[in-house]
Amino acid sequence: MDAVASPNPIVARYLEENPNSKRLHAEALTLLPGGIAHDVRQQDPFAPYITRALGALKWDADGHELIDCAMGHGALILGHGNPAVVEAVTRQAREGTHHSACHPLEIEWAERVTRMVPSAELVRFVASGTEATMMAMRLARAFKQRDRILRIDSHFHGWNDYAQPGFLPLASNQLPGIPAAVRDLMVSAPQDLNAIDDALKSGEFAGVIVEPTGPTWALIPISDDFLRDLRALTEKHGVVLIFDEVIGGFRWSPGGVQGKIGVVPDLTTMAKIVAGGLPGGAVAGRRDIMEQLRFSPDPNWNREHKVLHNGTFNANPLSAAAAIACLDQIVDGRVQAFADAQTAKLRIGFNRVLGRMNVEGAAWGDSSVFHLILGVPVPARSDGDLRDPKLPAAALKKGSPKAIDQAFHLAMWHEGVHIFRGGGLLSSTHDDAVISRILVAFERTLATMQEHKLL
Repeated sequence: MDAVASPNPIVARYLEENPNSKRLHAEALTLLPGGIAHDVRQQDPFAPYITRALGALKWDADGHELIDCAMGHGALILGHGNPAVVEAVTRQAREGTHHSACHPLEIEWAERVTRMVPSAELVRFVASGTEATMMAMRLARAFKQRDRILRIDSHFHGWNDYAQPGFLPLASNQLPGIPAAVRDLMVSAPQDLNAIDDALKSGEFAGVIVEPTGPTWALIPISDDFLRDLRALTEKHGVVLIFDEVIGGFRWSPGGVQGKIGVVPDLTTMAKIVAGGLPGGAVAGRRDIMEQLRFSPDPNWNREHKVLHNGTFNANPLSAAAAIACLDQIVDGRVQAFADAQTAKLRIGFNRVLGRMNVEGAAWGDSSVFHLILGVPVPARSDGDLRDPKLPAAALKKGSPKAIDQAFHLAMWHEGVHIFRGGGLLSSTHDDAVISRILVAFERTLATMQEHKLL
């Protein structure tokens, strides 16, 4: 049934209370495919439109104040409009946004990355996380002179052609626009060390790429021991280990997941926080692998061995200025520790509300991220902070039933909270007052859904 014609009172209220977003969506449909610029912003009956943001809050086109639990898709660990970042970007905008040349800030930025990230002997900046994973895989293939990369089912590594096969469970393995020859170069294995070991025995892989947080920012928990054993497996088989720390980088610790648990990969991909909330990313890693990007006085080297890489906005001055201002504030780990503690309070609070209201579901996560599933039984659910819920991976990937998911997100919007894709990523601006408001909104939302027999 079309969402606009739905008798669901939560959807009806959303339509009534968001006329400006509805109008903007109608206009966007005439200019943008599907009316959106990013697949994860697809929402029925239409996506909301945000006009400004500050700290942990943002305001939509219809004037509603919202607590933001998306935080720039994870990029804004310091919250919206951090004064030091704003000042740095404003100052740099006056001095130049693109010099068509090298500039001192790119050196300062690289110095901070190499100091904070254990694997980072050398750094090359790119414009996004997708570009970072694309470059890391290219470097691994060139270094090992092998064409295939092994990935783990459902781990997300951007939208480049090589990263897509194995992300979504497609029965027919059809990926429109991605040639079969490219798909065949990416092999997906389950998150199982024996399966990975068996695959690597073929000797045809250049590298293994993994989200060390577990797929989709800890949706399916991954243990520290798994990562340690994976490091040992890649060393045994002589392949490059790539940690995709686009989410984990600087959030799990100042040195990312690798800095927290002491497992050092060969290459690391970064974006989001590494650029201070502006567009930007990076690949960092072992000197001998990264040196493939350098030019040499030997023309034969440049023709036969140099890995090519361009990019108009690589290490652009605006992103570099934002990055330096951000990284300088999070280098000692206090920001991460606060955000982690606040998010743990939220996960515990969610589970207590679920238990008190006798609603099936659970909240779980790690570091300063959380996930929520509703309408699904959770064996042995506690009211505590579930880092490793006893749910099968298939249930976690599937998430809440669609009707429950839609009603929940719209009802939370009515209560002044923007939950992102069944979960969220918090910041240092989510103080106790904000956490309390989210939990009140959550309880009111569940009550509304129960009233309308949606739970």
